[in-house]
Amino acid sequence: MQASPPLRPLRSLGQHFLVDRGIVRRIVDAAGVVPGETVLEIGPGRGILTEGLLAAGARVVAVEMDRGLHAALAERLGGEERLTLHHADALRFDLRVVPAPYKVVANLPYQVTTPLLFRLLEAHAAPSMAVLMVQREVADRLVAEPGTKEYGVLTVAVRAWAECAMCFPVPPGAFRPPPKVRSMVVRITPRARPLLPEAEMAGFMAVVRAALGRRRKTLKNALAALGRPAPRVAAALAAAGIDPGVRGETLDLDAFLRLYRALAD
Repeated sequence: MQASPPLRPLRSLGQHFLVDRGIVRRIVDAAGVVPGETVLEIGPGRGILTEGLLAAGARVVAVEMDRGLHAALAERLGGEERLTLHHADALRFDLRVVPAPYKVVANLPYQVTTPLLFRLLEAHAAPSMAVLMVQREVADRLVAEPGTKEYGVLTVAVRAWAECAMCFPVPPGAFRPPPKVRSMVVRITPRARPLLPEAEMAGFMAVVRAALGRRRKTLKNALAALGRPAPRVAAALAAAGIDPGVRGETLDLDAFLRLYRALAD
């Protein structure tokens, strides 16, 4: 395969190109990629991770938003029969065109990490696994424990859909140009059985956002954002066995589920 083209990263898209092939091998290993497996790559950039996935025998569906990078990849790797390259915004890309089952392996653009995570987890044909490079602060939020400053809506949302674990850190020197933030590779594995039916997730997340939206308020006061009568909220808290005087960030996933069900009854 030819060397990566000398394309300049665009600040507007938060581009930092991965150049360390040792890190690429570790990412591919963390995803457990095997020959013949379908992998969705978001934001392939110059294609160094794409090459690693192809070398592992994967069938790669790559989605690149940058027109110049897409053109360069199409010229350099377009002859690879196991590569399907799309010029599209991953936030709008129709995931139904990706053959299931599939994994996601990507160095995510940091400014759109959160909406992309929700998009993947909420997809009707969700990936069997996602191994993603994200900003370290985002990784900390994904694995945060109740009561910590990192614990929040993203933590509970992802935990309701999937299990998440940190794999390894990636130093700034692995990129060109080096980012000013730290990076971490994480592995997200959707639950075999959802904790709630898909139709109920919006209602569940409304409760989570209300409880965590005002971190200094007691849970009783924070839940006023739901617009429910105060006696109804108090009764639900009692039924869920939750002290109304605690703050929302102290509740674990199980407590949020109990609260949601009590409010829904």
